[in-house]
Amino acid sequence: MTTVSGTRETWFRRFQQAAPDAVQLIALPHAGGSAPYFLPLARALAPAVDVVSVQYPGRQDRRLEPAAEDLNVLADQIFDVLDAKPGTPLVLFGHSMGAVLAFELALRLEKEVGDVPLGIIASGRRSPTRHRDEVVHERGDAGIIAEMKELAGTDPGVLADEELLQLVLPALRADYRAVETHRHRPGETVRAPISVLTGESDPRVTLEEARAWEEVTTGAFSLRSFPGGHFYLNGRQQEVTAAIRESIAAFRAAR
Repeated sequence: MTTVSGTRETWFRRFQQAAPDAVQLIALPHAGGSAPYFLPLARALAPAVDVVSVQYPGRQDRRLEPAAEDLNVLADQIFDVLDAKPGTPLVLFGHSMGAVLAFELALRLEKEVGDVPLGIIASGRRSPTRHRDEVVHERGDAGIIAEMKELAGTDPGVLADEELLQLVLPALRADYRAVETHRHRPGETVRAPISVLTGESDPRVTLEEARAWEEVTTGAFSLRSFPGGHFYLNGRQQEVTAAIRESIAAFRAAR
């Protein structure tokens, strides 16, 4: 595994207290995203679910650290700090780039630890088996900003603030490079069940591409779509929270 810098506190953020027997939900943000993106979800799911949000290097309080440009390196780093133990009631939830990271983490957990995770919730991302040639990371700043505007997941205040944009663009470009150059290794599957959540009008994920997540698990599979685009979950918090609760309950029942 790749050498990792920082402590658990560097990488993982908790925003709410959880019950002692809570399921732990490792929440992995999208490209350019940061741990506080999942604050509303943490509040909605507490105390039955312990939402642990991942803070990638290169942003906010970690802005002086180099952002990872390789998704496998990033997955290795998170896995090393996670230090999961057999029997841990663990669910991986990732949105967009985070969904690919969730799958890569599950591969590492199943290989190195054995019986975790309980399941994967993949949001806003096509299956790893459905590759698209995308080169957003090769665009100039204006091209990356255009992508942010099209996906409509960035605070308009950020887009209007040139100084703030210059702070976030390096990490965003690195994230895009990481996810766009990542390739699924043919034949690799997980045993963990996968629940997929997707926006009906997501320009980056078709329903067929979302359904293809079924190809990478030997466990149970479910798919649920919501009105909205790539960041459908921003306007569907109650529905998405309910879907996550249902998925976790199904994962636990299967055990």
